[in-house]
Amino acid sequence: MRCVLFAGKGGVGTTTVAAATATLAAQRGNRTLVMSADPAGGLAAVLDHPLDTAPVEIEAGLFAQRVDTQRAFEDRWWTIQAALGRLWEVTGADPIEPGELTVLPGAGEVLALLHLLDQIRSGDYDVVVVDAGPIARLLRLLTLPETLLWYLRRVVPIDGRLAHLLRGSPWRLGRPTWPDAVAGPLAGAAARLQQIMDEVRDVLSDPSRSSVRLVLTPETVVASRTRAAVGALALYGFGVDAMVANRVHVATGGDAWRAGWAAAHREQLAAVERSFAPIPVLRAAYRAGEPVGLEELAAFAAGTYSALDPVAVLGGGGWAGIGPLRVERAGNGFSISITLPFVERSEIALARVGADELMVSVGSQRRMLTLPSALRRCDVTGAVLRDDRLVVSFVPDPDLWVRT
Repeated sequence: MRCVLFAGKGGVGTTTVAAATATLAAQRGNRTLVMSADPAGGLAAVLDHPLDTAPVEIEAGLFAQRVDTQRAFEDRWWTIQAALGRLWEVTGADPIEPGELTVLPGAGEVLALLHLLDQIRSGDYDVVVVDAGPIARLLRLLTLPETLLWYLRRVVPIDGRLAHLLRGSPWRLGRPTWPDAVAGPLAGAAARLQQIMDEVRDVLSDPSRSSVRLVLTPETVVASRTRAAVGALALYGFGVDAMVANRVHVATGGDAWRAGWAAAHREQLAAVERSFAPIPVLRAAYRAGEPVGLEELAAFAAGTYSALDPVAVLGGGGWAGIGPLRVERAGNGFSISITLPFVERSEIALARVGADELMVSVGSQRRMLTLPSALRRCDVTGAVLRDDRLVVSFVPDPDLWVRT
C-alpha cells in the first residue's frame, strides 16, 4: 500500500499533477484512489467527472472523491455525542445536534487525516494519491499528529490524573458523579485520538509507505519557496522523493518567443536540478491548455514519468528517507542530530524546555523534541550545522547522574 502526497505553491498545477499521477497509476494496473485534501481544490474539474464524498469509480481501477470536512464532522459527531451523553445528563445541558455545528478551526486537518487513514486501512486500494494543495496546508497536515499529541500530553492527561484533578476542584455542581462524567469521556477521547494520531504519523513518516512530491514551475521565486518547504518538511522527519517541474517550455520550430522561454527554462531548470540534487526533478512540458479528462491526463503523466513507476519511491537516495532523529555517543557525552537540507545556520534557533524537551525552530517552523531519558540528565553544550545535518551536543550533569 502506497500513499503519495502532492503540494506546491498556489497556481503551479498541483491538482493536475496529482490527478495525472493517479490516472497513470490506475492504467498501469494499480487500484488507485485520488482524493483532494484542499477545500478549494478543483479535482472534479480536472478529472471532468462529478465527485461525491464517497469514492466514485471513474474508470476501471481509478476512484476519486472530494473530502467535505463539514459533512465528515457531522458524520463523526455521533461518537462524540455518545461520549458526552453522560456529561449532558449530569449538567442538565441540552445535547448539541450535528446541524448546529460548524467545523472548528484546525478540525479540518484532523478530519482529512482521519479520512485518509480510513482509506488506507480499508485495503481497497494499492495506492492513495492526495492533492494537498498549497505547501502550507501540506505542512499542517503532516505536522498535525505530532503537534496534537504534544498538546494531548500537556493539556489532557489520560493516566488518571484528570479525574483526580477534577475531584479536587471546587466546581462540583453539588453532584458526586460530575468528575467521572467529565474525566471519563475526556480521557477516553484523548486516548483514542492519541492512538489514531500515532498510527497516522507512523504511516506518513515511513518512506516505504508514503512519499511527498512537490510541484513547481521553473521560476526563481517558486524554486526558492520549494527549497524552504523541503527544509521545513525535514524538520519533522519527512523526506521528498521527487519534484515535478510543470509548464516547461521546450524549443519547437523557429518561433522566437517560444525559443526565448525555452532558453530561460533550460537555465532555470539546470539551477533547480543542481540545487535539489539528489532529488530527481521530473519535467512536464508546457501545454496550450490545462489537461482535462482522463485521456489528456494520462498523456500528461506518461510524458512526465516516462518509464518510471509513478507510485514507486523515486528518490532512492538523498532526502527520500530522512528518517528519525539519531542519538549517538560522542566522546564523554551524547549527540542528537536531525537532517535539515537547504537550511542556513541563521535560520535555526534552539531552546531547552524544562528537562524533557528541546525546541528546534527553523524560520517560522517549530518542533518540540521529547528527549530520551539519558539526555534529560544532560546539559546542552553546543550545536553545529554540518553537511545539512544539525548536531546538538550534550554532556552529563554530574549532580543528576550521581543522584540517579
